[in-house]
Amino acid sequence: MTIIPFRLTVTSLTLLASAGLALAGPGGAGHSHGAETAYGKPGDPKKPARLVQVVMSERGDKMVFIPDRIEVRRGEQIKFALRNNGEIDHEIVVATLEDNLKHAEEMKKNPDMEHDDPNAKRLSPKKTGEIVWHFTKAGEFDFSCLIPGHREAGMTGKVIVK
Repeated sequence: MTIIPFRLTVTSLTLLASAGLALAGPGGAGHSHGAETAYGKPGDPKKPARLVQVVMSERGDKMVFIPDRIEVRRGEQIKFALRNNGEIDHEIVVATLEDNLKHAEEMKKNPDMEHDDPNAKRLSPKKTGEIVWHFTKAGEFDFSCLIPGHREAGMTGKVIVK
C-alpha cells in the first residue's frame, strides 16, 4: 500500500469546507491577507524595514525564540529574518494573544495545518524565511509557535509597540 502525504492546499481546504469542516487562521472570520488587524498589517517588502533576526530552537525540554521580546515604534515596518536552528519544524505567528490562543486550539485539531498568511511562517529544521510586518498600532502583541505542544514548552514572545 502506498501512503500519500496530505498537505492542505486551496483545493483540499475547499473540499474540507464543503464537507462541513471549519478551518481557522489567525485573525478570525473575515481575515484578509491585505487587511489591517489589531496588530498591524502586512509590510511592503519594497519599502525600508528594520531587520530583526529571530532564531527558533529547542533547549533541553524547552522550545524558544531568541529574542523573545521585541520593541517596535508605532508605524515601524519590521523584516523578521527567521532561522530554525532546531531539530524539528517550528513556526512563528504574529498576532494578538487572544487570536494566537484561539488558533492554537485549532492547531490541536489540525496539527499539520500550513499557514499561508503574511503574519506566519513555518520552517523545517535548519531553514530560513522572513515576514515583513508593519506595526501600525500601539500595544503588546504575541508571537508564538502554534504547533501543538510548542507554545506550552515556552515557544512564545512579545512585541511591544510604543
